[in-house]
Formats: sequence, structure tokens, C-alpha cells
Amino acid sequence: MSLLSALSIICGLMLHVSCSALNNRYCVPRKTVPYQNELKLFREEGISNYSTMLMRDELGVLLLGAREAIYALDINNISDRKSAVYWRVTEEKQMECTYKGKHAEVECRNYIRTLHRVNDTAMYVCGTNAFSPTCDYMTFANGQLRLLGKQEEGKGKCPFDPFQRYSSLMVGNDLYSATSINFLGSEPVVLRSSNLALRTEFKSSWLSEPNFVYMDFVGESFDSSDGDDDKVYLFFSENAMEYDFYSKVAVSRVARVCKEDMGGQRTLQRKWTSFLKARLDCSLPEPSLPPIVQDVFLLKHEDWRKSVFYAVFTPQSSLSQVSAVCAYSMSAIRDTFNEGKFKTPVAVETSHVKWVMYTGEVPVPRPGACINNVARKMGMNRSLDLPDKTLQFIRDRPLMDEAVRPLTGGPLLVKRGALLTRIVVDHVLALDGQRYAVMFIGTENGYVQKAVNYGGEMFIIEEIQLYENPEPISILRLSSSKGQLYAGSQFGAIQMPVSNCSRYNTCVDCILARDPYCAWDFSTEQCSSVSSLPPSSNTAMQSLKEGDISQCPQPELVAAVDVTLVPENNIQLPCQLHSNLAQVLWRFSDQTLHSNHKYYIYNGGLLILSASESDAGLYTCDSVEQMNGRTYNRTMAVYRLQLYFGPAAGESTTPGNEVSNSSGSVHALNTAAPGTGPNEGNEDLLHPETQSDSGRVTRLEVAVALLSLLCLSLMGVIFWIWSRGRWECLKFAKSSGESEAKRQSGEYMHIQNRTSEIKLLGPESVRPCSANNNHSAVDFKGNGEHHFTPMANISSLDGLGYINDESEI
Repeated sequence: MSLLSALSIICGLMLHVSCSALNNRYCVPRKTVPYQNELKLFREEGISNYSTMLMRDELGVLLLGAREAIYALDINNISDRKSAVYWRVTEEKQMECTYKGKHAEVECRNYIRTLHRVNDTAMYVCGTNAFSPTCDYMTFANGQLRLLGKQEEGKGKCPFDPFQRYSSLMVGNDLYSATSINFLGSEPVVLRSSNLALRTEFKSSWLSEPNFVYMDFVGESFDSSDGDDDKVYLFFSENAMEYDFYSKVAVSRVARVCKEDMGGQRTLQRKWTSFLKARLDCSLPEPSLPPIVQDVFLLKHEDWRKSVFYAVFTPQSSLSQVSAVCAYSMSAIRDTFNEGKFKTPVAVETSHVKWVMYTGEVPVPRPGACINNVARKMGMNRSLDLPDKTLQFIRDRPLMDEAVRPLTGGPLLVKRGALLTRIVVDHVLALDGQRYAVMFIGTENGYVQKAVNYGGEMFIIEEIQLYENPEPISILRLSSSKGQLYAGSQFGAIQMPVSNCSRYNTCVDCILARDPYCAWDFSTEQCSSVSSLPPSSNTAMQSLKEGDISQCPQPELVAAVDVTLVPENNIQLPCQLHSNLAQVLWRFSDQTLHSNHKYYIYNGGLLILSASESDAGLYTCDSVEQMNGRTYNRTMAVYRLQLYFGPAAGESTTPGNEVSNSSGSVHALNTAAPGTGPNEGNEDLLHPETQSDSGRVTRLEVAVALLSLLCLSLMGVIFWIWSRGRWECLKFAKSSGESEAKRQSGEYMHIQNRTSEIKLLGPESVRPCSANNNHSAVDFKGNGEHHFTPMANISSLDGLGYINDESEI
């Protein structure tokens, strides 16, 4: 039984290591911060879909739109609700919605999708209103939210479908929106709601089953040498018209319209005369269909030409788990529209229409251009003055020939695993006087990746788990002035500081984190926020590009932990790496160990197979991290294996790995059945002096440990009985030499036991832990007995993942 259990453990570890190796070519977060209750959360029972946000810094509130509710939350602490209004659908509207085939309790509700600032106290708000979109005005005064009851038609301003992607933007008093204007969602439109409303043509060459993602305003008229107009940029995906495939292929687009566009006089009346679109290029490392844009953020610069759009892309195929972030310069997008060639449809035999590069003469003024100095010199001061030749050209050819290339030639970041969903970017001033773009990227399992690019090197500082259970992040908002990040999901809204420098306890931790927000302050011997340091401080240090820790003081020596060695037993020595990017290095009496028939080395520790007297001695575990050609070694654990000579006269104990704590007392934990030895209950394990600050081992955990071992052994028996006729290598009738060879060729794995369910740990389960002297040793005996023995301070029994929540039993 124990042999089969060991073999299953070994196979799982090999699978885990091989899966981890596959991720090396992709960006890996240096640190993983598990869920913490200290993050500020807002949710209300019975309310869901917290997916619309509007920050009003001047009012000190974050407006949060959800299903049938709008909240005014304290922008410094969103757990503090200042006011709320509820906008529910009438029974009549709900009945009409259900008659049209929609679900009464899901789709036939009022989902708040639009929140925009109108003036100092007023906001414009729209909801789906049971597939009958409606808008209203709302005020926040004297600490109270109030709907004014001035309801108006929301068609074209807000989607019918609560789960359909759309985008909108308020520029002055004009609302720009990109959505569908019919119940079926089959008539997409880019609309400007104003005194002079404009929309796109209902032609597939303009919009073909689009998914709208993001919209933003760029003031290109400022300091313009050619008298250009301001513009609104729109990002979306749609079915490609330029690819001649049997099935539909989606592509990502960027489009633009001019702010002062008034439509055409005869051609394109009440339609955009400036609507142009181009494909976005963002190539993933694996061969695939074009990735689809999911979210965009405009990092604005004082010079609008230097502004940059950051976009998240995910694969079209559900089989791929690779996401990417690409960046596009404002100037590159502008050049594509202003100077690029157009595509034109031509008739061919094999298909109705094929789109190719237009090589004919382009009319003047240039189709799709805003009214500028060139047009004004020709006597055209409004789009209404444009000639029909120019308008007909753009009506039939709104697509540019060339795609917009990423700023860096390819993706800034490529990530395997949970798909990326949302992105915001902060511009952070570091100690070196430079500004760095720090990306906060939400994922479909409720994490935020914090990443920065240092001279072409993409570095993910950390990933933070925002929600206790996997929750796709549906919205991200950033307040640079407050230093806070706000995330929304189906479950609730979370507030998170952009940095938590106190998380880095030592100078080495602080510097290797390479976090632009944080610096090591030698005067206080703390990792402090750069913004909190006095101006021109010369006592603080950062090394963002190099990660150079040479100025840090030498770390304290790690105390050796004594472990008793029982001959012929398998011994596990745990070692937690200080970083997800680090590799483990084990030394025995100053000789480097390698995995072989005697030792198995993995990121969780060292397994000594069939220990003998010659294995007694000093074992050292180093965490080795490579950064910019430098190698950083950090000793994480030291063990002193001492030979076990059996119980003293008159004692009756089951031998196990015994570990001395700092006070010199010895505690042993054996896995014999309760009542079979003098250590019954293992009461000493629960004394305060043997418990770590980070976690306490309870009697419940010990009981679960025993139960898990029993289940593991039973599984081994069942598997052996089932396979004894097929797997000759597992027969216990083999000679002892063959059995020993099998045991020595084995590997070792961690088992997570959660309500009697055994799971193989995948690469996403690897989580770094802070360095400390809290260790545990596990002795897997060849005779089927398993001894778990605490180290100096017991925080966990490594080798088996114990549940800490009694409700899970």
C-alpha cells in the first residue's frame, strides 16, 4: 500500500514540475498574494452585477452601478455606503420582457450600464430596464443620491441586453455611445446624442456583428499645426471583411470620428463623414486566429501625441489559455488614418466580394479626414460642405489597408493561465526621476496582475487575489490621486491600494520587488512608499531596472533545525522559495545535491529516499533567483539530520522524525491509532510555544491528517487490487531488490486533502511564502507508517494540505 501511495505521489510531482516548466516562456508573477480580508469590500445582499463605476473625486464618492441599484460610496473606503437609490422595473415592463422570451429574474431586470458626469452635482444614468433601455438624471447633494425622474428613451445610448458589451463617453453635453439599437441586437450603431445626432451606416462594411469595448476622447486640436479637430476613438471586435474564409473570423479594430462632424449635405445625411477603422495587430506566440480585444486604457500624456493605448487581448479559441497586452502609440494610430491606404471591395468569381488595397486616385479633401486647414483653404469649413465624391468614397471604403502595429513590435506581456479581462495603467514617478507605466490587469479568476516594463523587460511584480472565490473582474478603475484601485464583479466591489510596501520585510525583499511605488528607507529600516518620503530624500534606495541589492545589509543567518533520522525511512525536508521566479538549491555538507536515485528535489523541498546512517549531517536549502544576469542566493532553511538510536529503557514510543525547538524541548508526532502509545493526543503539539504567528495547528487538523493518510492508504489498496493482473511492476511478490529499485526511482508529490478529495497540484497552486524558521518534517516510512513531526514553530504539516476551516469537514 505504501509503495503504491508513494508512486502516486511521485507521478503527481513529476506532472506538477513538467507543467511548471511549460510556463517559463510566459510572464510569471514574482509574488503571489493570497486573498486577504483586509481589502475593503462592498456588496449588498440580493444585489449583483457591480459593473459600472464613476469616480467623483471632488465629491469624495465612487458611484457604483449594479442590478437595480446605484450607490454612493466613500471613495477612501468603499465599505462605507453614503447613499443609495434603487431603480427597479415595473411589473408591466417585466411581463412585456418575458412575453418576448426573456428570463424574468435574469434579463428582465434593470441593469445600470451608463454613469456619466454632467456637471458639479449631476450625473446621467441609463439602465437596460427589462430590455427597454431608459435614461435619467441623478444628483448627489447633502450626502444623498436622488433620481430626478426625468426619464427619457435610452435606445442607442444603452444596450437592451444586460450582458452585451458596449461603450459610451460624455464629451461636453454630447453622449457618444456604441451599442445596438434594436431588441434583437442585430443593428449596431455608433451614435452621438446631441442637438445634431449622428450615427453610422447600417452596412456590414461599417460594422459587422461588433462587440464594443472602449471609447475615449483625444484633444488633437490642441497645438495642431494643420488645424485638426478633436476626435473620439473606439475599440471593438467584429467579423472580418478582409479575410476570405468559409467561416466567420473575428478581428480587433480601432475606429475614430471627428468631434465637429455634422454629416453630409446630400450623401451621408445625419451619418458620420469621418468614420474610419483599422485592424489592431497583436500577435500571440502560438499560431492562432487573430486575438480579440477585451479592454483598453488610454494613458494620457501632456502632449497628446505621446499618449498610449494599452489593450488586453484573448484568443478566439476556447482551447487556448494565452492572453496578451499590446500597447499602441497615439501617433501610430493617427498616421494610419491620416496617411495610410484604403481597402476597397472588388467582385471576384470565388466569392461575392473580396477586399484588396485601393490603388486608384484618392479624392481631395481626403476621405474620412476632419475639417482642417487644407479643407478650409478649399472653402470647406464644415463637413456639410464636403463634395459627394469624397463622401461616396468613405461611405464605401471605411477600412484602412494596413493594421496598427504595437508600440514595441509585439505584445508587451504574454500570460498563460486564467485569461485577462480588464486593464488600467498608472504613471508612477520613481526615485530616479523617471516615470514608469504600471499596469493593473484583472483576470477571469479574480486576481489583479501588477506589471511594469523596464527597458523592454516585462516584469510582473505581483498578483493579488481580490476575491475569496474565483470571480471574473468585469471593471477596473484607478484613482492615481488616491493611490487606490477599484474592481467590480458579479459578487461585489473591491478597493485595493496600488501598493503595500509593508509587505516587503527586508531590504532585499524591497529592492528585488522592483516596485516603482516602494523604496527601502535606511533611516527607518523599512520599505516605504515613495510618495511618503520627504523631497530629495537621500536615505532611500530603489533599483528598478537592475534589482541591485549590493547596498542592502547582510541578512541574518538561518538557525539550523534538528531532525531525527530513522534508517530506511523516506524523509522530506520542506523549503519554501521566496519568489515564484526562484529555483531551489540544496547542499549537503557543502556539496550540491541533484535529483537521482537517492534524492528528489522539487520547489517544495527535498525528499531523501530510504535514508541511511551516511545521510546524517547538515542540509541547506537556498532560493536562487536570476535577475538581469545577476544571481541572488538566499538561505531559506537549514536542517541537521541526527541518527535515531531507539527509545530509552522503559519507554514505549513509535520512532519518528523528532525536531528540537529553540528551547531545546523535543516533540514527536506519530500516526499510530489513538490510544496505541503514550503520545496519544499529541497534546504537546498544541502548546503556544510550538505554534507560529502565521497559523496554529489544532486537534482538528491533526485528526484530518490521520484521516487523510488512512484514505490515501485505502486508495493504494483499491488501486493495487484493481491492477494486480495488469501491472506486473506493482506486485509485492517481487524480490526485495526489485522493490527497492522501484522505490528509489520514484518521485514525490504534494497532496491536497480537502473533504477527502485528493487533487494533483497544478502550476497555479504554487504560492511563495515569506522566509521564516517555521518548518515541518514528514517521515514516510517504508513500512507504511507516516510520521509528521513539527519543527521549531509549527505552522503547517507540509506534504499534505490541511484545511483550516471547520465548515469544510
